[in-house]
Order: sequence, then structure tokens, then C-alpha cells
Amino acid sequence: MSREHENPVIAAEVRNEVEATLIIAALGDAGIPATSSGQLTAAFRAEAPGMIRVLVRARDAERAKAVVEEWRGERADSEDPAAE
Repeated sequence: MSREHENPVIAAEVRNEVEATLIIAALGDAGIPATSSGQLTAAFRAEAPGMIRVLVRARDAERAKAVVEEWRGERADSEDPAAE
């Protein structure tokens, strides 16, 4: 059996470590193990800033993307005064 379902895939890309940490926590709450990469380049102040990638196993990718979309929607609603 192939181990491709274990390979890491990108579930989200964000500009800062705080947002990556919050997404990783939301994924963890949903039972999806996640990690991140790119923290060192994302902190540079340059013309082309880096992005932090939140990574999950390929087999969890679809579910992880749904969790990220839901998290982003809840976050947008909480930041929008008209949503209250």
C-alpha cells in the first residue's frame, strides 16, 4: 500500500505565525494533526514576504480545508460589527 495518504499537503497559507497557530489549534480540536512551515521567511520585511504553510496529512486534506474555511468564517463574523 502506498504511503501517499501520509504525505503532507497545504491546508492553508497565512502571513503570520499567530494565525497559523490558531488554525493549527482549530484543526487539532477537530482531531486533525497539523504543523506549519515557513515561519522564518514570513517574518522578513521585504518586497516579497513569505507565507506560513499549515500542513496536514493528504488523507486529512479535504476535512482540514473545511475546518479552515469554517474557522475563517467565524473569525470574519467576529470582526464584523454588522454581523452582531
